[in-house]
Amino acid sequence: MADDDSVPDSVPEHEPDYRFTLANERTFLAWIRSALSLLAAGIAVVQLVPAFPLPGIRTVTGGLLVVLAVLCAANGVLRWQRVERAMRRDQALPRQRVPWLLAVGLVLLALVGLFLVVFKGVEG
Repeated sequence: MADDDSVPDSVPEHEPDYRFTLANERTFLAWIRSALSLLAAGIAVVQLVPAFPLPGIRTVTGGLLVVLAVLCAANGVLRWQRVERAMRRDQALPRQRVPWLLAVGLVLLALVGLFLVVFKGVEG
């Protein structure tokens, strides 16, 4: 069986149009670039940002950014493989859930940031 258990290995494959393969590769590189940005932001929050008024919030924020970076990089690789396989087998492109997870994670980070701005403003 292939990685996708719903499709046997015996499904004939063909070489897709190179433009689609290159577009898939560019999308993969965009996922990796986003992962690197999230990783850099996570490290910067922990190492460079002054302490927040609440203890431990800097570590939690940086940790969440790093977790999102790992999720983003892993999704990039898996998505690239699945799309490549689907194109070679003339199948529908696979659906994705990870963009929703990334969006929810970034919304949570934005809410934490908003809370910190408001909390710092109230505190003085």
